[in-house]
Amino acid sequence: MTIGIVGAGNIGQAIAKHLASAGIPASIANNRGPSSLSSIIPTLGAGITAAEIKVAAKADIVFLAVPWSAYADAVAGLAPWGGRIVIDAMNAAEVGPEGFRPFDLGGRSSSQVVAERLTGARVVKAFNTLPAAALAKDPHADGGRRVLFVSGDDASARQEVAKLIDRLGFVPIDLGDFEMGRRLQQFPGGPLAGINIVQFP
Repeated sequence: MTIGIVGAGNIGQAIAKHLASAGIPASIANNRGPSSLSSIIPTLGAGITAAEIKVAAKADIVFLAVPWSAYADAVAGLAPWGGRIVIDAMNAAEVGPEGFRPFDLGGRSSSQVVAERLTGARVVKAFNTLPAAALAKDPHADGGRRVLFVSGDDASARQEVAKLIDRLGFVPIDLGDFEMGRRLQQFPGGPLAGINIVQFP
């Protein structure tokens, strides 16, 4: 299994560090090219390498962790997805004068919009509910493990992502399909978005 991360901001870096801690190699990319990542690669951990977006996006599992306003450009012209898994770690919101403001998606979940664009990809929503600073912390906290939520219309893809989340030390909670994810985990608005939950044995 190969893993790529498209997006090298705070969320992408947090994901990369957890992968490195679990001994899982991955490539990470941004729109400025691998050389622009030379200063952060040493901070991410062993096994994390810089790559072009088109290379990172060929992985078996691809994290999409760019700002919502930039994702369409980030995925333009990429190779056919062919059933590979895309983890949508984005939130369809922008900062306005009164705080975060959701983009108008016509009542659809943001991951449905992503899935429609990425023809052939098995899209799963995950890694989007925790703020970057909380996501970057040790998943083991106070004797328990932090929770990450998963949703998507492809049940087998959700299971694969849940297994990866467990390997990283988090507790995966499967919410079901995209519509349930929209209601519960989409930010802003979802009651589970922004909540740092720890599950105890």
